[in-house]
Amino acid sequence: MVTVRDTDAPPTGAPAVHSLHVLTVNTHKGFTALNRRFILPELREAVREASADVVFLQEVLGAHKGHARRFSNWPQVPQYEFLAESMWPQFAYGRNALYPEGEHGNALLSKYSIREHANYDVSLSGTEKRGLLYAILDVPGPHAVHVICVHLGLAEDHRRRQLHLLCELLGGIDDAAPVIVAGDFNDWRLRADAKLLTQAMGEVFTGAYGKPARSFPAFWPLLRLDRIYLRNAMAKAPRVLSMRPWSHLSDHVPLAVEVLL
Repeated sequence: MVTVRDTDAPPTGAPAVHSLHVLTVNTHKGFTALNRRFILPELREAVREASADVVFLQEVLGAHKGHARRFSNWPQVPQYEFLAESMWPQFAYGRNALYPEGEHGNALLSKYSIREHANYDVSLSGTEKRGLLYAILDVPGPHAVHVICVHLGLAEDHRRRQLHLLCELLGGIDDAAPVIVAGDFNDWRLRADAKLLTQAMGEVFTGAYGKPARSFPAFWPLLRLDRIYLRNAMAKAPRVLSMRPWSHLSDHVPLAVEVLL
């Protein structure tokens, strides 16, 4: 299932946009590490203060009946809509997992019109449900911007096959178009960079500092699990948001970068 909210497209002849501020965060379903506290309202404030143009979200709940009964401040709308509120007039959600109490998946929040969107199920054997949420954003300029929100599996073999599917998706995108791929790759063995280079995708922290960013666990980041990849665009000032409040809002810390188009 994919959910999207549509508004009017940018007016024809609008001034070209030359940069986008991008944020990616695994929301951990709105709970702190080890599920000790529900902190989605605090997470929303932090995401709003980051002032990103495009937000990539992983592990965001579409619904959960049990949590809705348990927490008095549980939102009346899906988590991605609660996070979008009035800051991002466009959002898309792709369900990855469905269970008796609810569902979760990836989401994209955008200040620009979402022209098209699709959710690709890349789940393999077992209970892990993973997906690639793909969208085309009508950012004013010579090309639309293609974005893919990623959440890959924990098993090495699954990630290898899922990266192959991601490369197939990238191979079908216009060679001249700007592309942003971001999310939780679970790639602690650092295999994704070489694979995505086959599609001319470069990782922003690898380009700036020689390696992907440390993003997990949030309270003391050691593992390099989260990534932002670009094609036909340049990165400016990639940052790991590892200080408070971010270090207490999920089990991953977010990554941010300005993308020059």
